[in-house]
Amino acid sequence: MIRQFKDYIFILLKGIAMGAADVVPGVSGGTIAFISGIYEELIESIDNINLGVFNIWKKEGLKTAWKSINGSFLLALFSGIAISILSLAKLIKWLLHNEPILLWAFFFGLVLASILYIGKQIKTWSPKIIIAIILTTILSYYITLAEPFASPDSPFYLLFCGFIAIIAMILPGVSGAFILLILGAYETAINTVNNLIEGVSTGNWDVLKDALLNFFMLGLGAIIGLKVFSKVLNWMFKHQKNLTLAILTGFMIGSLNKIWPWKNVLKTRINSEGLEVTVLDESILPTSYSGDSQILLAIVFIVIGFATILILESLGNKKPKA
Repeated sequence: MIRQFKDYIFILLKGIAMGAADVVPGVSGGTIAFISGIYEELIESIDNINLGVFNIWKKEGLKTAWKSINGSFLLALFSGIAISILSLAKLIKWLLHNEPILLWAFFFGLVLASILYIGKQIKTWSPKIIIAIILTTILSYYITLAEPFASPDSPFYLLFCGFIAIIAMILPGVSGAFILLILGAYETAINTVNNLIEGVSTGNWDVLKDALLNFFMLGLGAIIGLKVFSKVLNWMFKHQKNLTLAILTGFMIGSLNKIWPWKNVLKTRINSEGLEVTVLDESILPTSYSGDSQILLAIVFIVIGFATILILESLGNKKPKA
């Protein structure tokens, strides 16, 4: 596959979209990768990274080794993800506190369109496919009802959280950020990113030191999880594609409960910054919402989210020339 510079710019932009989705609990970066047409290439490229690359480097040179892992593609994509997470962490955090209905409405539209897109990729329908969708929908729905654990203090627990969360982040329909929320590590992860930026920009070594340790443990867990799970997904897409698509569709349908814009707060706590944050909530009708339901604006943002998927889908269909 021959790619030009503009192709890598599009891949970078898709990475930015993935990173933005990964920051928000309830939305999966894997979903963005799938509907933008790069998901299978991403999984296969990650699966190709192994110790054999060093043998190729030694025998045939760095350029051949780099091509064997699709290095330019991975570099562009993960650069976009990193840029997005580092630049959007504060914004997303602000939106979650100040404009939650509109933010969730946008992502509800995005995931709703993604369900339709992924579902239509299923070529053959059978009882097994339907049962898979039903079971994974139920499982995903009950995951969204789970109450978060307490915030983790152990670096090794952060490593475990990174391992589990990255599996969800590359699985369409399952939000890695929400898994971090359930495990009690979401606030730690967001603060790690923000403290990392603050430590570098202000030269505050104490802040930077703690942020680097947390970032390293989360990152190490993520790398291990990414490598382990990519092999499973790569095999499933090559040998059980219809079943895999059914499972992903079910996970996404169940996840809609988490990103429904209108919520009734059942339980809160005070975070490390002294702010009251939601621990547990339930989905309700807009008419039952106690505050300003912003229903008209919310519908507009749902439509914008839905349209975003159509745009990403059209970009994903533009394949580079071989």
